[in-house]
Amino acid sequence: MEKDAVFDTLKEVLALEFKLKPDLISLEKRLDEDLQLDSLDMVDLVISLKDSTKKEIDPALFKNARTVQDLVDLVHPLWKPA
Repeated sequence: MEKDAVFDTLKEVLALEFKLKPDLISLEKRLDEDLQLDSLDMVDLVISLKDSTKKEIDPALFKNARTVQDLVDLVHPLWKPA
């Protein structure tokens, strides 16, 4: 899956999971300050992504994610074919 498609999918997940308006989600948005996501929200996001990708995800990978772009970069390899 290309990074653009990963972003689109991630945007859908963020919008549905956290009741965010999709048009407000962009790559440069900060997770905490702009989207108001906290550490518990990140755990919920990891669970949603595990369901979407059908792969195990180490929550520690998301510890340093600060922006939506960071999330795309972390999640992109999970959608690559094995």
